[in-house]
Amino acid sequence: MEAETLVDGLDHPEGVAYDPASGAVYAGGELGQVYRVDLERRAWEQVGAAPGFVLGLAVDGRGRLALCVSEVRPSVCVWDGGEVRVVAEDVVFPNYPAFAPDGTLYVSDSGRWGCGDGRVLRIAPDGARDELHGLRDFPNGCAVSPDGRWLWLVQSYDPTVSRFDLATGELEHVTRIDGTVPDGVAFTDDGGLLVSCYRPDRIYHLGRDGSLEVVADDFQGTILGAPTNVCFVGERLDRVVSANLGRWHLTLLDVGLRGVPLHRPSTWAADA
Repeated sequence: MEAETLVDGLDHPEGVAYDPASGAVYAGGELGQVYRVDLERRAWEQVGAAPGFVLGLAVDGRGRLALCVSEVRPSVCVWDGGEVRVVAEDVVFPNYPAFAPDGTLYVSDSGRWGCGDGRVLRIAPDGARDELHGLRDFPNGCAVSPDGRWLWLVQSYDPTVSRFDLATGELEHVTRIDGTVPDGVAFTDDGGLLVSCYRPDRIYHLGRDGSLEVVADDFQGTILGAPTNVCFVGERLDRVVSANLGRWHLTLLDVGLRGVPLHRPSTWAADA
């Protein structure tokens, strides 16, 4: 593992997302800050303010952000380049958003820790909502597979990696990672998945064959400090940026893997 600080001085960043069109990395802060990071200059600026802790972000095809905002005013929001506005409320602890190719937005509404009351929301482009059933133990980081067929998620309280077949709603449990609190996911171009962990300070690679390998680890918790979410960045998607909820910086890593482009629809519930 090669790792270094990308930027410092952020407010306990938990979510992180990459916009390939602009080359910017976005992250959120504990007091609602929306940060934009210039990868080349290694400099950040605050570009928005949300009504609560920004836990997760996803970038659409127009450079806007879907935001999961918790604590003060739990909601799903959009940052449109200027203001932050609410798209959906009636959520308990919205944690991470993921786009499907058709503009459907999937949101892990984690619920309360240890209470088994989490859920996975599906928000259609017209704003209609329903749920995918079967993951209740603090569903967290999620992503729609490159072919659009599967929604992959981790549960943090019951440390599992699972996936929904989006055509049928059928749930498949893929693996457990005992002794961890998994938080974030990112697809790799070899058909695998990065799984970043709030506890311990570690990132795994889940292989296509089900093998599990540690690709980044920091027992001191300084370079990686509760690496909750990760994204691949750069023209070749060959570097990883990790948020560090336990500290104040983003980490830039080379783990010897490449990512795949995420789905970035131009129209979704923010336009309804």
